Amino acid sequence: MMDELELLKKDWQKKDVDHPKLSYNEIHGMLWKKSFSIVKWIFVISLIELLVPHLVYLFPSLWPSDGYELYENLGLANPLFILSFLYYAVVAYFIFQFYKRYKEISVLENAKSLMAKIIRTRKTVKNYIFFSLTMFLLMFMTVVFFIYINDDFIHSLELSGKDISEISKEKLENLKFLSMIIVAAAGVVLTLLIGFIYFLLYGLLLKKLNSNYSELRKLEV
Repeated sequence: MMDELELLKKDWQKKDVDHPKLSYNEIHGMLWKKSFSIVKWIFVISLIELLVPHLVYLFPSLWPSDGYELYENLGLANPLFILSFLYYAVVAYFIFQFYKRYKEISVLENAKSLMAKIIRTRKTVKNYIFFSLTMFLLMFMTVVFFIYINDDFIHSLELSGKDISEISKEKLENLKFLSMIIVAAAGVVLTLLIGFIYFLLYGLLLKKLNSNYSELRKLEV
């Protein structure tokens, strides 16, 4: 189904119609408005993505009661804090870049300049997606690594209410290996799930932005 711009473009290109045709500037202005709206949504979605997960802190009943203690026992508290700090620092940088792209495209300029800004926006979004997915998977792999090097893993988890010493060393090793597999598999599945969500959100917006870029190239010919 053709959108309004496509219909207007076809009308503009017709030579034998009696009603007024759209000028180059009118079509360029419409493409600029669409591009501006898309970049605004990219900026807004990135802010929501950063803020929404932290709403859990508004509901103490949803906090894991022994989460921090578990991280401490596994030696994960400091590594995960460092990774989280790095993640938020880089995400803040990307959000700032999205804001810059938003402000840049808010100024109506010629088609060539708008095309250059669209290219920069596409590159920034792709880098953001790659970084976010990589960091998310890295956090899970860090947990797997610390489970592997932690000889007292089962005691740290306190999985059973009985004396752990009754369980054979072989069974403890098997349970440790199984835990590593489960965490690694969960990391891969959740990373793929988030990647799919990114594809739906950012991918759709990038597709529209790419379409605008293609139309601008045609106007420049």
